[in-house]
Amino acid sequence: MPFTEICVYQVKPQKTEEFETLMLKAKSFLEKQEGLLSLRFIKRGYRIDMEQIKEGLPPLKITRIVKSVKYMLYWEFATKESYGAAQKNLYDSYWKSMEKCLIVPHDKYLGEVLF
Repeated sequence: MPFTEICVYQVKPQKTEEFETLMLKAKSFLEKQEGLLSLRFIKRGYRIDMEQIKEGLPPLKITRIVKSVKYMLYWEFATKESYGAAQKNLYDSYWKSMEKCLIVPHDKYLGEVLF
């Protein structure tokens, strides 16, 4: 059963370029992790409220930064063991540089894929 992590990063506004550059460098490293099935890196750029949902309208573009710029890393592995090994590899390589760009430690949401 595939194992997934969704990681949410709250990046300091003045560190967004540095963070994106770092993650671009980390991409080829991350793609080489054993058992990796899928990898996506997303920058939050839109929001949606009930009016948009009820009317079937597209989401609204975020036009200002309040506290941080949010990014999400989604990666899926064949097994929990492959995921664990990849986490160690990330910790030993890019983790500390990534953390320096954040306002708070990142959040991790972990679980097995249901469908």
